[in-house]
Amino acid sequence: MNEFIPAAKPIIGDEERAAVDGVLRSGMVAQGPEVAAFEAEFAAHFVDGRPVVAVNSGTAGLHLGLLAAGVGPGDEVIVPSFTFAATANSVALTGATPVFADIEPETFTLSVDSVRASMTERTRGIMPVHLYGQPALMDELGELAEERGVSLFEDAAQAHGARIGEKPVGTFGAFGMFSLYPTKNMTSGEGGMVSLADDELARRVRLLRNQGMERQYQNEVVGFNARMTDIHAAIGRVQLGKVDAWTRRRQENARFLDAHLEGVATPIVRPGVTHVYHQYTVRVTGGRDRFVQALKDEHRIGSGVYYPIPNHRLPSLARFAPGLDLPETERAAAEVVSLPVHPSLSDADLERIVEAVNTVAKAGA
Repeated sequence: MNEFIPAAKPIIGDEERAAVDGVLRSGMVAQGPEVAAFEAEFAAHFVDGRPVVAVNSGTAGLHLGLLAAGVGPGDEVIVPSFTFAATANSVALTGATPVFADIEPETFTLSVDSVRASMTERTRGIMPVHLYGQPALMDELGELAEERGVSLFEDAAQAHGARIGEKPVGTFGAFGMFSLYPTKNMTSGEGGMVSLADDELARRVRLLRNQGMERQYQNEVVGFNARMTDIHAAIGRVQLGKVDAWTRRRQENARFLDAHLEGVATPIVRPGVTHVYHQYTVRVTGGRDRFVQALKDEHRIGSGVYYPIPNHRLPSLARFAPGLDLPETERAAAEVVSLPVHPSLSDADLERIVEAVNTVAKAGA
């Protein structure tokens, strides 16, 4: 029997284990020199040297970024509904209101027209998600934000290394958040990185992550414990040296799938952007759930459905969107399937994925 091919596969090697052991031997386990070094290296690698603050999760990064930007009760922040709930959760946690807008069908990212139609006098910001590793329409959204006098934020949880032209994601808005969860394009075990537009915003996030203080017992604001440990930072520093090769492999795998898949709608990449393929997401019309089950049961191919319930219909968030109609979001939620694209795939794995998808798609046609 063929070995099961998982939809995602975190890669942790001997170098990461040695780095963790080095931290444990040092006795400096909490936030310390490894975190500071990771921040500097991540900034240089991904966001053109903008100030970067490490936190203990991607959700914490979004939450603290919004608070540092002054978002709070009475404000509205426009977000996609077709994404993980952390995006809207972070807005709600500030006391502000998440306002859900629809997506572009080609890229699964925020629709500029829908954002424009969703704006009110209470709109404080727009927070697109670079979903699946493809940049959102940042130039157009940036122009809209400037026209209306609101802030632009970035949920770059899935988009390490993605670019529009030569400009990396995480450098368009007041802040950009990158997740370091195990299944992301690189990991620190758990954690997040917040890229900030200026030093003052970065200082506010540093205060908020550490009980409101930069110097011990001199608390300036009410803050949180959202620090990253040196253990996690040590893992992340090692992964920084590997992520570019992994991204190239993801892109090569995606090109192979593009060239050989039949019967499904493969990803559309906008001209001039760099897609880093956190997920390789296709559309299956009619019988998506049967398609997923057949891949698993008949061909031992894993896949993922991200995200089957739009945020505006989740029990936790539906109160913010009574009666809201987002047709492209609903269509995507019913049709998307993410196929394996991770860098651990062999050539034989890719051929098996293609054969399985084409067989199942043909059977369901």
